[in-house]
Amino acid sequence: MYDYDLLVVGSANADLVIGVERRPAAGETVLGGDLAVHPGGKGANQAVAAARLQARTALLARVGDDGHGRLLLDSLRAAGVDTVGVLVGGAPTGVALITVDPSGDNSIVVSPGANGRLRPEDVRTATSLFHASKVVSAQLEIPLETVVEVVRNLASGSRFVLNPSPPRELPAEVLAACDPLIVNEHEARVILGDARVGDDPADWARLLLAKGPRSVVVTLGARGALVCDGSRTALVPSVKVDAVDTTGAGDAFTAALAWRLGAGAGLAEAAAYAARVGAAAVTRRGAQESYPTAAEVEALGGDAR
Repeated sequence: MYDYDLLVVGSANADLVIGVERRPAAGETVLGGDLAVHPGGKGANQAVAAARLQARTALLARVGDDGHGRLLLDSLRAAGVDTVGVLVGGAPTGVALITVDPSGDNSIVVSPGANGRLRPEDVRTATSLFHASKVVSAQLEIPLETVVEVVRNLASGSRFVLNPSPPRELPAEVLAACDPLIVNEHEARVILGDARVGDDPADWARLLLAKGPRSVVVTLGARGALVCDGSRTALVPSVKVDAVDTTGAGDAFTAALAWRLGAGAGLAEAAAYAARVGAAAVTRRGAQESYPTAAEVEALGGDAR
């Protein structure tokens, strides 16, 4: 019996968000709206998104002993995330600088801070969390060597989900554990190399699968997602909504997908549910504040359980 449906290992940031009429070009300064500070970071976002869907969720992360760290801990606990694995101190809390244009598209620069101090030894110390978790999810806003240690500490029978963001070349050991590897177009192009990538997402998925993952999901924004597990490739449509802010929507998608896979759903079924979660998230501003409950996802159509 698992204590947790999902263990997220990853980053926790304070998101400093400014709305702009358009995002600046190189060397350009533009005026924006008032600064808003939100709890974020891909790891904390995934944990909150899963907990809002009533998944039993824990987070292994590191924050600073500062106001931003307290903001994050308060948000995690309010959502129902178990923070026993959230370590405090060693560096200031990570910060993400985010600009959002009127269409909801965003640009993000991350200062890792304490996230860069989440070390392999922290993973080894948290072995009990891994043995208590049905699914483990990670991203790349923490050191790659820490993600490698996550793979090495997976419990027998658990499932590993990776969103390689920000993207970089991945060791074969990590790729082989992914089930699935979840990428958007930019991440697919970085991992595969632009020279090998055409315009067909199905080709990206097949090329990525050949690198070792057990399954691959390519997210396509408003077009939905493409799933590939070796036996078949399928396009999962999204739900049409009026997007306000896409910040953190990919994290909500990943969390929902990981949770549904752990509950026994097939890859396409889990991706369809995750697409509804992501669609609901973009209708509100912010990252964690925008994440829907199970009832709100159900209202978009389909079974929320």
